Order: sequence, then structure tokens, then C-alpha cells
Amino acid sequence: MSVVARIALGAVFLLSGALKLRDQSWPTAAMTLGAPRQIVPLIAPAEIALGALLVAGVAAPVPSLLAELALAGFTIAILRVMRRPLSERPVCACFGRWSARPVGSSSVVRNLILLALAALSTGF
Repeated sequence: MSVVARIALGAVFLLSGALKLRDQSWPTAAMTLGAPRQIVPLIAPAEIALGALLVAGVAAPVPSLLAELALAGFTIAILRVMRRPLSERPVCACFGRWSARPVGSSSVVRNLILLALAALSTGF
């Protein structure tokens, strides 16, 4: 089960990073969600690298633990933004334009499912 979880999680990170790289408006969306300007250019390449490590099964369980940290950080950012009125919430853009809708409870649920996959993929 942990192998399937690791590969599925890796595929999600690969897709997310690739879609962000293709979306020129993503950096602005990321900063609106609270990502520091200096870190924004590193997020998509880091997701792609992390996804590749997960899919390849390299250095396990370190990539799974890094995925948990990244997902926890993303979820905290989403929860912070959700305190705003619905009309003032920025788009998630977690998957580039493919997911360009205001952040909400579905974003949190998605991340909790991904966190569960990350926990399963550690093999502990």
C-alpha cells in the first residue's frame, strides 16, 4: 500500500509543479495566498523534484516526510486565507489555471487526503 500511496502522491506533486510552471499568473496567486516573493520561484521546481523522488522511490522515506511538511504548510496558508470573507478569497491555483477557484473547504479536504497519502507512503 505504501508504494501505491508514494507513487500517487508523487504524480500529484509532478502534475502540480508542471501546471504551475505553465501558468504565468501563478506567482501572483501564490503571493496572494501568502507565499513570500523570494520563495515563489522555487515552489514549482521543488514540487517537480519532490514528485520525481517519490515516484522513483529514492531516499525513502525522506521525500514522503518532505511532502508532509509541504502539504502542512500549504494547508496552513489556505486556512489563513479562509478567514477572509468568501468574496475576498484569492484563487487557489494549486494546480495552475486548472484549479483557479477561490480557496475553500474542498482545498483543505484535498490536502488532508494528500497528507494521509504522504503518511501512508512513509512506510512506518
